Amino acid sequence: MKIKLLLILVFIGLNLPAQNQIKLDNLNDFKEQAGNWKIVGDVTVNRHIDVHHKETEKHDLKKKNRRRKKDYVEPPKAITFTPGTGIILNINDKEKNDALITNWKHGDLILELEVLLPKGSNSGIYFQGRYELQIKDSWGVKNPLGSDMGGFHNNWEKTENKIFRGIPPTSNASKAPGLWQKYKVHFQAPRFNDAGEKISNAKFISVDLNGVRIHNNVEVSTYTGGPIEKNEVAKGPLLIQGNHGPVAIRNIKYQAFSEPSVTLTSLSQISYLGAFKGLEELNDRHKVFSGKAKDINILSLGEEDNYGVIYVGTFNVEEEDDYTFSVGYTGGVKLVVDNNIIVENNSSSAQELLNGEIKLSKGQHKFILINIKSAGWRAPRLGLSIKTKSTNATDFHAYDSYPLNLSTISPIFVEPDSKPRLLRAFVAFKGGGKRLSHTIGVGTPEGVNYIYDLQAANLVGVWRGDFVDATPMWHNRGDGSFKPRGDVQWTFLNQPIAQLSNFNEAFPKTGMAPDFISKGYIINKATGLPIFKHHYKGVDIQNKVTMDATNNYLIHDIQFSKSGLANWYCKLASGKVKKMPDGAYLIENEQYYVKVLSGQIPIVREVKGETELIIPVDGSKVKYGIIW
Repeated sequence: MKIKLLLILVFIGLNLPAQNQIKLDNLNDFKEQAGNWKIVGDVTVNRHIDVHHKETEKHDLKKKNRRRKKDYVEPPKAITFTPGTGIILNINDKEKNDALITNWKHGDLILELEVLLPKGSNSGIYFQGRYELQIKDSWGVKNPLGSDMGGFHNNWEKTENKIFRGIPPTSNASKAPGLWQKYKVHFQAPRFNDAGEKISNAKFISVDLNGVRIHNNVEVSTYTGGPIEKNEVAKGPLLIQGNHGPVAIRNIKYQAFSEPSVTLTSLSQISYLGAFKGLEELNDRHKVFSGKAKDINILSLGEEDNYGVIYVGTFNVEEEDDYTFSVGYTGGVKLVVDNNIIVENNSSSAQELLNGEIKLSKGQHKFILINIKSAGWRAPRLGLSIKTKSTNATDFHAYDSYPLNLSTISPIFVEPDSKPRLLRAFVAFKGGGKRLSHTIGVGTPEGVNYIYDLQAANLVGVWRGDFVDATPMWHNRGDGSFKPRGDVQWTFLNQPIAQLSNFNEAFPKTGMAPDFISKGYIINKATGLPIFKHHYKGVDIQNKVTMDATNNYLIHDIQFSKSGLANWYCKLASGKVKKMPDGAYLIENEQYYVKVLSGQIPIVREVKGETELIIPVDGSKVKYGIIW
């Protein structure tokens, strides 16, 4: 008897081999198209120009009449590019608006790529040419729809079993126009039986946008709007829409997976009752059942605790390969394949996921799986999955025997209500870098949040969406840290305001300036937001961080108690800097913008291999926006 297996990659993790990367120095991976798609070297977007603005057509009609005038100035464009390689760019018009379609077809797939959009633009990635994941300028959208960035678009079918109404993302994780945005998508193709009948829908195991999980195990019951064909298949090409506006794409990586090559041909079960402390204690005296089993299902014992079970079975392997076995369990466990111990923990109260690898030849292989549990505080759990580096994970257990996302810890989420919420904590810069010990997270009801380093008087990270997960801080004894619940745009470390002995001196590291004193913060009664205070070289300095009028980005306002300051500077950003037509600065490979609002002219400098955007400080207010 063969058991049809369900793909659950989350259970064992991906453990991918080297991904395939499309080298964007030509279009050889794609079918011929009308010429709206081309390879370019760099792309610049004017974030204020809407590609679908009605005035554009009026301007184009007058363009010929004005071209002969000597004082004619070419109007700014929404998107411009330079020659080179590394980026695919679509600029469509009425005559040229083809989709970009791969020469190869895929089934199950993990896809990573980065996209860049001008204001108002729109595209989409069609997996297998049929299931569209939206690419759209949705910056500032408060309640995203299936037609917004990260959504699955509806179709317009009227036949009941063909209607798909669309699925919105769980949150809007999109960035501002002109910034690179990253997708990572794990797609599972629909399944068909030998008669060609669909037996399971296409599924998006996960979709991450800019590091935020916006879909998890989402089924798409049929093709979405605008498919390459109105049917569903086991394999189809990737298709990128080209008729709705400009879009740039880079860093395309993918990993295709084949069908599972292992089946379970026989399975028997022996069950025991007793307060077992070790795997060796299982014996006939405690046996209560022996017989065939349909699958591995610890709940079939009907016991919550003080039990043991032995599963004996045979795997049929279709191809010789290195196979990774993953066993999730509570209590104690041992897995033996062909007399080789793959994983083992002789306990009665553990809870974990163990992995082991073995090379298996084509043919049949005997296995034994043993599990005991005598820990009343643990729920009964047992699961077994197998995969190779090029195949999907396959599950040999009932879903309820080891459900997805197993955790015995309820997360502790912190959210602001009608007023901002402040939380002091340790924070790891960039999620895994330097640990900052004097930081405070500030969450707003509008969902625009930030992290401020009190020790350095520095705004180190900003994000939109949910506030923080305080589980690491408050569960059990805790470690004093929280995790932002969104895609954090990190800025830079260390003290951003300093008096320098010369223009080429580096800013002091945090805690290295002896005359820098943090004075904590006060709360603005009108807004509920903190005003941070510190003292440096006889000057009192106040930092206020507020939102712009649209609640889309943050404004940092720095004020000084004295004027006439000499050789003082304020660092606004660190990383690659590009000045934009509107006077804003694009930072760190198109990750975010900095716009000075207080009138000073920033300076770009190189110090010790680091590019910095700085402002000379004379005591006047420094005010700038961080836009992402």
